[in-house]
Amino acid sequence: MSKQSLSGRGRIRHVLPTLYLGRWNPGRLNSITDVPGVLVDTQSIQPDQSVNTGVTTILPRRDWFESSSFAGVFRFNGCGEMTGAHWINEAGVLCSPIVITGTPSVGEGYRGITQYFYNNHGQEAGVDLFMFPLVAETYDGYLSDPTRFAVTPQHVMDGIKNASAERVAEGNTGGGTGMICHRFKGGTGSSSRLVPGYDSQGNQTTYTVGVLVQANYGMADTLHIGGVPVGHLMADKAPTEKPAVAPGPEPRKDGSIIIIVATDAPLLPIQLQRLARRATVGLAKVGGYGHNNSGDIFLAFSTGNKVPFQIMSSGADADAPKLDHPVPRDVRMTDNDSINGLFEAAGDATEEAIYNALCMAETMTGFKDRKVEALDLDLVRQLVEQRI
Repeated sequence: MSKQSLSGRGRIRHVLPTLYLGRWNPGRLNSITDVPGVLVDTQSIQPDQSVNTGVTTILPRRDWFESSSFAGVFRFNGCGEMTGAHWINEAGVLCSPIVITGTPSVGEGYRGITQYFYNNHGQEAGVDLFMFPLVAETYDGYLSDPTRFAVTPQHVMDGIKNASAERVAEGNTGGGTGMICHRFKGGTGSSSRLVPGYDSQGNQTTYTVGVLVQANYGMADTLHIGGVPVGHLMADKAPTEKPAVAPGPEPRKDGSIIIIVATDAPLLPIQLQRLARRATVGLAKVGGYGHNNSGDIFLAFSTGNKVPFQIMSSGADADAPKLDHPVPRDVRMTDNDSINGLFEAAGDATEEAIYNALCMAETMTGFKDRKVEALDLDLVRQLVEQRI
């Protein structure tokens, strides 16, 4: 788990206790790890001022190498990368850990997952198993020297090994260590929601929707918090007060944000595509427009069904599975007429996760002595409380 100073910083519910964040309550940790079985690790890699990068690792379930999860991907704007997305669109299954990092480190993420898999599970039961590593990125080259290639496959393997059910560290941590959001210091954020429902026997139960974001997008004047145009109001105050927004040209391409939505509600791949789309609602509330050069790519997965890990076979072995003989499997799904609460939860948790990334991030001076200020929480509190 990465280290971070929490002096003067706090999550959005601490900063603005009266802010309305939707009708569903958060989980115990208010983090993606409230979804049972989901594990996360964050590592910040900062050997000197010029390198501020890292890795966030998410395990969809502890036994990810035995059971896959149904999943769906939505591309709000595609100026970015998420490896393995083609296979998810094709087959509807996630069969890999999720790694989120900086753009130059996608290859290291891919190799790290593959190497961990082969070292630990590649020849179990004497068969070759099949997977496409899932690695997503946003660009941290304004605050971190991209030519240093500081992330290694070992960092990724350590992340898989050390992932835990603890609350996700936020702000300048993990893959979000060097990220910028709405021209303020951004990074990693998370949130969750509890949605009451019923199981397949008609008994009352509660489903969890958790979100993790790596926020690295947006212009300052579009930032909204609770519907209040905070970024615009801060800019108005800048001539007479200490500037709240760093001056100068836009420091990087306007992008991107990676959003991961997890749930234990039993959803099919097409339903998970729909759930992933609802992250757009939360992003829009904060001020994301999906600009042309922004990579806004969202993944939703469900732990509500266990899908056997796919076996690859050449067909030469007489004992190999007969791949042309259909084999049915029983799966559960949520009635579409009852899915709205999950949609709301995904949107609301995304909104709050972005707020948490901004509120927990700290001012950073990085590559080439570039400095990005943290969001002024006292000013945010003043501006929002005057208007809600």
